[in-house]
Amino acid sequence: MNFYTTILGSGAALPTVARHCSGQVVNINGYRILLDCGENTQTQMRIYHQKMQSMATICITHLHGDHFFGLPGLLSSMHLCGRKNPVDIYAPEGIANAMTTFMQAAGSHLDFELRYHELSHTEGSQLLFENQLCRIFAFPLVHSVPTYGYLIEEKPRGKNPARRYAYCSDTGYTESFLPHIHQVDLLCLESTFDNTFASVAAEKLHCTAAQAATLALKAEAQQLLLTHISARYKEPDKLLSEAQAIFPNTLIAADGGTYEVHYGKLN
Repeated sequence: MNFYTTILGSGAALPTVARHCSGQVVNINGYRILLDCGENTQTQMRIYHQKMQSMATICITHLHGDHFFGLPGLLSSMHLCGRKNPVDIYAPEGIANAMTTFMQAAGSHLDFELRYHELSHTEGSQLLFENQLCRIFAFPLVHSVPTYGYLIEEKPRGKNPARRYAYCSDTGYTESFLPHIHQVDLLCLESTFDNTFASVAAEKLHCTAAQAATLALKAEAQQLLLTHISARYKEPDKLLSEAQAIFPNTLIAADGGTYEVHYGKLN
């Protein structure tokens, strides 16, 4: 069964030619979920052959622009292409007001229903969505505004165990969410800086690559995927080497890259 994520944007707040703002499409046995929607997401979807009309579930981690400024454009394009089916948007409180204000200011309207599910900043994990293929959970991260990580869990079929994918961006170093990502098969975690910028990471509530690897190790994750890479790194080898020194089974996300959620430990 297919379970993978396609990266639309792996950069931090300042997009570059190589790394666009945050966004990815998770495909779990044919069901597609959009995680974050930074600016230019809809163009990236076209480039990497992700059909926008197949997206019915959108999960936004937090209301910083590089994670949701692409949403008005994406929804407007869905409308222009004739969409009629509703879209469910899971995001922190304020998303409905922000989107309503934007659409009113632009004089825009949509011929399909937007169903907002605003998240409250609680300590535990919340079950947001469930269908015959998967469950989606949200859990709080630690950032300068209310921010959530998302856990996507496959429903087991036959003798196969349920695979689990966790997406955590943005967050400062904290072990508070480790119980929610324990033994995930693939952990996608921000790694904005290298070790020389550790004090900056702490100030801005981001992680270094080494901190991301430490969290992956403590979570007993099977594989780590680094994302949210600062624009200062044209070649991210330093980030990758710092992470692999702690957690060897680490990859660094690339725009357009597809990363499978494997069953259990890799050989």
